[in-house]
Amino acid sequence: MADARVAGARSRPGRPILVYLGLVILPVAGAVLLLRSQPAGPAFAAVPHTAAGPDPFPKLLVALPVILLVSKVCAELSARVAQPRVIGEIFAGVLLGPSLLGLVWPAGYGWLFPPYLAPTLNILAQVGLVLFMFLVGYELDAGLLRGRRTVALTVSQVSIALPFASGVLLAIAMFRSLSVPGVSLPTFALFLAVSMSVTAFPVLARILVDRGLDRTPLGSLSLACAAMDDIAAWCLLAVVVATATSSSLGGVAVTLVLLLAFVALMFFVVRPLLARLARAGVQQGVLLPVLLSAVLLSALATQEIGVHAIFGAFLLGVVTPRDTENVTRAMAPVRTFTMTMLLPLFFVYTGLRTKFTLLGTDMRLWGWCLLVIVVAVIGKGVGSTVAARVAGIDWRESLSLGALMNCRGLTELVVLNVGLDLGVISPTVFAILVVMTLVSTVMTAPALSLIERWVPPASGGVDIERRTPVAAR
Repeated sequence: MADARVAGARSRPGRPILVYLGLVILPVAGAVLLLRSQPAGPAFAAVPHTAAGPDPFPKLLVALPVILLVSKVCAELSARVAQPRVIGEIFAGVLLGPSLLGLVWPAGYGWLFPPYLAPTLNILAQVGLVLFMFLVGYELDAGLLRGRRTVALTVSQVSIALPFASGVLLAIAMFRSLSVPGVSLPTFALFLAVSMSVTAFPVLARILVDRGLDRTPLGSLSLACAAMDDIAAWCLLAVVVATATSSSLGGVAVTLVLLLAFVALMFFVVRPLLARLARAGVQQGVLLPVLLSAVLLSALATQEIGVHAIFGAFLLGVVTPRDTENVTRAMAPVRTFTMTMLLPLFFVYTGLRTKFTLLGTDMRLWGWCLLVIVVAVIGKGVGSTVAARVAGIDWRESLSLGALMNCRGLTELVVLNVGLDLGVISPTVFAILVVMTLVSTVMTAPALSLIERWVPPASGGVDIERRTPVAAR
C-alpha cells in the first residue's frame, strides 16, 4: 500500500510544481510587488574600489582559511579536555578578536581583519545564523516529552521563571551605571532577564552524546526541558525585540499580532505544503532549493514584521517534516556547510565584537561580572535542581539536570548579538555577558563529572555514569 501511494504520488508530476509555486514563486512575486510599491531610491552606479574603499574579497579569501583552521584546532583541543567541540569554536572567535590577537599583535590583527572586512563577515555570519536556527527548529523533537511531560514542564518553567525574575532584579541594580542612554528600564530589564533564562539546546545535546547520556532518562528529560526553554526564550526575545523597535505600546501590539499571524500561517499553511512536498517523493535537487528559499523568505518575513530574522528560520525548522527520507537527505548538506563553514564565521564575528579590554582593571566592572555569573548559575542551575527534586527526581539526577540546564553556549551568544545589534546593551555589558556565557558553559562537563563521582544514585534509580539500573548491579 505504501509503495502504491508513493508510486501514485510520483505519477502526478504537477503536484510538486504547484507546491513549489506556493512556497517560492508566489512569496517572491509578492515581495517584488511590495518592493516596487516603495519610493524609488537613487539609481545604482558602479563605483570604483578606489572611491568606495578596498575590495574585501581578497582579504576574505585570506581570513577564511585562518578562521576555519583556528576553529578546527580549538575544537580538537576542546575535545581533548572533555569539552564539546563547539566550546573550542567559541573560544577561537575570542582568540582571533581584539581581546587576544588584537592585544598581543595589533598589527597582525589589523592586517587580518581590517575594518572594511567587517560588513562582509557580518553578512556571512547572519546567513549562517539563520541556517543554524533553522536546524535548531528542525531538530527539536516533541517526542522527548512523552512519559515525562509533567516533570519536563515543571522543571522548564521554573528554570525560565527563576532566572527571569533574578535577571529583572539584576537589571534594576545595573541600569543606572551600565545601561545605554535612551534605552528604557523595561527594555533593558526584559533583555537581561531573557539572557539569564537561556539554555543552549544544541550544545547540551552534544554534551549528552559525547558522554553517552543521550538515550538515558536523564538525557531525554534534559533535552525536553531545554527544548521547552528554547521555545519560551525565543518567544520572550520576540517580545523584547518588538519592545525595543517600537516607539509605543500600540506598535508593540501590532508587531506581536503580525507575529502571531505569521506563526499561524506557518503551522496551518506552510506545514501542510511542506508535508505534501515531502510525501511526493521530490528529488533532493528540487527539495533542497525549495527548503533554502523557504528559510530565507521566512527569515525576511519576521525581519520585516519587526522581530529578528532568526525567528522565521526557527519556525520554518519547527514545521518542516522530519519523518521522510528525502527531507533527511536534503538536510545533510545544509547541516555540514552551516556547521563547518558559516557558524565559525559567526563565532569570529562575535569575537570581533567582544572587547574584554573594556573591563580593564576596573574592579567595579569585574564585580558586576562576578555578580552576573553568580546570579546566572544560581538562577538556572539551582532553580532547575530544586524543581526536579520537588518533582520527585532523586538528587543525583536532579543535580545533573541542573548542571545541564545551566549550559548556555551558542544560544546565549545569538541572544547577546541580537541585543547588541538593537542597541539594548552596551559593548561593556556585552563583554560581561560573554564572560558569563563562557563560564556557565565550560563548567557543565566538569560539574557532571563531579556529580557522577561524588553523588550516589538512589536505590532503584538510574546510574547516569554506567547507564544501568542500580538494582541490576
